[in-house]
Amino acid sequence: MFIRSLNDVEGSEHYVNWGNGTSHRLLTLADKMGFTVCHTVVTRGTESLLEYKNHLEACYCIGGEGEVETMAGERFRIVPGTIYVLDEHDKHYLRASEDKDLILVSVFNPPLKGTETHNLNNGDSSAY
Repeated sequence: MFIRSLNDVEGSEHYVNWGNGTSHRLLTLADKMGFTVCHTVVTRGTESLLEYKNHLEACYCIGGEGEVETMAGERFRIVPGTIYVLDEHDKHYLRASEDKDLILVSVFNPPLKGTETHNLNNGDSSAY
């Protein structure tokens, strides 16, 4: 058993500014649990075009609000108590509301190394 806090991660390479927010990678590949758990903050007023080609992701909202939009144009409001699941490596837009950061618990399978970041300026979706 081990215990790890946000404060423990903040001073390490597993505290990542991913482009439009931050991610505390609380569990990573090195922990040998078979998945990654992150405390993810999406900065208010931002939009990110994302796609995980090598990972499946589930995000559970614990604070703030925002939305996820599919490539087909379907929009889903994300508020505390909502989970969204990218079960087909779905390319999507993630937006935080204009006045509140969106705070998520993100779970990745297979696990992340923990230092991955997004490239949000390449004109296409950012993927890892």
